[in-house]
Amino acid sequence: MAYAATAGGVKLAAPAAPGVLAIQRALMWLVGASGAIVFIEPSPYEIVTLLAAVTFFATGLRLRLVLMPLILMLVLLNVGYTISAVPLFEQSEVASWIATSWYMAVTVVFFAMVTSEDTAARLDMLRRGLVVGAMVASLSAVAGYFHLVPGGDDLLTLYGRARGTFKDPNVLGAFLILPALFALQSVVSDKLAKAFRNVIAFGIMSLAILLAFSRAAWGGLVLTSAFMLALMVLTSRTNAQRSRIVVMAIVAAVLGLALIAVLLSFDSTAEMFKQRASFDQSYDEGRFGRFGRHILGAEMALDLPFGIGPLQFHRYFPEDTHNSYLNAFMSGGWLSGVCYPALVFTTVIMGFRHIFVRVPWQRAYLAIFSAFVGTVGESFVIDTDHWRHFWMMLGAMWGMIAAAQAYKSKDNTVPMESER
Repeated sequence: MAYAATAGGVKLAAPAAPGVLAIQRALMWLVGASGAIVFIEPSPYEIVTLLAAVTFFATGLRLRLVLMPLILMLVLLNVGYTISAVPLFEQSEVASWIATSWYMAVTVVFFAMVTSEDTAARLDMLRRGLVVGAMVASLSAVAGYFHLVPGGDDLLTLYGRARGTFKDPNVLGAFLILPALFALQSVVSDKLAKAFRNVIAFGIMSLAILLAFSRAAWGGLVLTSAFMLALMVLTSRTNAQRSRIVVMAIVAAVLGLALIAVLLSFDSTAEMFKQRASFDQSYDEGRFGRFGRHILGAEMALDLPFGIGPLQFHRYFPEDTHNSYLNAFMSGGWLSGVCYPALVFTTVIMGFRHIFVRVPWQRAYLAIFSAFVGTVGESFVIDTDHWRHFWMMLGAMWGMIAAAQAYKSKDNTVPMESER
């Protein structure tokens, strides 16, 4: 709490009282930490986020004009879902899905508004909370996989895969990527003691991702790490910083390969790894496999302006869509099908345009943007529509972009030394 009251940051709005700032920043930490416990509903994340939203609105929160396109796209997206769901509201799971979608939209706006002010400090507290939550989830996953918790197998694992404090191993792996990137940033750029602590944190998170046996999470961690490190090299101010990032990235890669080699020495782990690493999974292949369903579903979408409604795809095919963009068309018709990719890729394009903007929170921006882009890509092969951390990152992206524009505008109004 003491740190929360004094954390540095560029204040683009009138400064609040120190006590209010402390509460606001502490709530950001709590939101981040609670995001790792979602095996019960309503999850602690929903409760804490609602508490944080009420507190922030009560203590002062501004809606910037730049966020209006975000709100419009979110509203249209969920209007499409709701219209398509009208004939299905007698199904409790459909009503719950619609309510969750609207709630996720509200959290996006909340995170956008929150991170558009006092940006550096609030992002730092969110980062700290996410790392703590990720460590809890990772340690739970590792303990469950290696049977270190008596009676914890059913709770902490699923089908021989680590899931920790999540319902699904795939979601555990996806959630851990952003905190792992935060830890990796510290490894390649912070002082020795802090970097060493984060080496341990990154190793534990990477181990949990590996034991989740999610191919998307494996690829996501590798690709987003490489992407983020490349952006860090491009945005570094000195050659020394660039050199350290490159050297530490090579060391991290070598240690990662060593960790995989050790794990593969266990027969059960090696067998599961071989099974999950295969690209010829039965549920991916054939006319009604994952990718076959994508083609058939796209053909259906062209003939159904109002879609088939949420949670109905499996009534026509053996499994769900496993493609968030196709699911938007199926669940909300053409309106949602157009608005969802428009929302996602508008954010990506705006994100690329702000990579080289020199702001105090640039380091956090690079990690969040890298993880967000990774999830956008993953959305082509899995349903990410209700992943809480995805919507958190989406809102944070818009908030950071709004803050960067205000920061540049404010910076440009400050007279140069020669003009004073």
